[in-house]
Amino acid sequence: MLKSTATRWVFSALCVITFASSIVNAQSTLFNIPSTDVVPTRRVYVEFDFISHLEAHQKGGFQSYVPRVVVGVTKNLEAGANVAFLDTMSPNQPVEFQPNIKYQFYNNEEYGVVAAAGGILYTPIANGTATDTFGLLYTTVSKKFKGDHGPRLTGGGYGLVGRANGNGSEGGAIMGYEQPLFPRVNFVADWLSGKNRFGYVTPGISITVTKSSAFYAGYSIGNIGRKNNALFLYYGITF
Repeated sequence: MLKSTATRWVFSALCVITFASSIVNAQSTLFNIPSTDVVPTRRVYVEFDFISHLEAHQKGGFQSYVPRVVVGVTKNLEAGANVAFLDTMSPNQPVEFQPNIKYQFYNNEEYGVVAAAGGILYTPIANGTATDTFGLLYTTVSKKFKGDHGPRLTGGGYGLVGRANGNGSEGGAIMGYEQPLFPRVNFVADWLSGKNRFGYVTPGISITVTKSSAFYAGYSIGNIGRKNNALFLYYGITF
């Protein structure tokens, strides 16, 4: 994750919705990267993420829990918030609040090209002495290829605003790939460049559970750091 605390292993989990036999429904993110989609007007998306490095806490393992809500404000605008909790061997880990917003400013259905921009605020609301408050700004452009198995490519960039010095790269590239495989099953992969808490590549699959819900499973591998990897699971539903 997409995708969320002060530790380098945890990242923002901005995750939304549904794949079918082709990529047709709006989704706010892939695994970690923001997509060009927005949640439909007056719809509410609710999600729960589970992220875990699969070792004992004494060996560097952790579990991260990230509930999320996103609302379609208007046709081209969504807003939401995440709350991130981290369980490690160290007590009093920060709890982080992450309000976010995204605006889809271009949509050419004929050519399958969509563009969006947005921002996320990261601020501790408990045990915040080990982290700071800062923002992430981004823009993304996607191209959907025609056909039942036509993939969608996403690219863009992000920058960090107000981040304390000494916490790694202040921005980087965004890349994503979505490929329908079978009815209800898709291959999904995304990557954020940079040597910071956001720098991960995550391949995985998505499974459409119902017309309004989906389950994702992937594995995030950090751009830097030994044991900087984690299982990434989430389930989301739209009302």
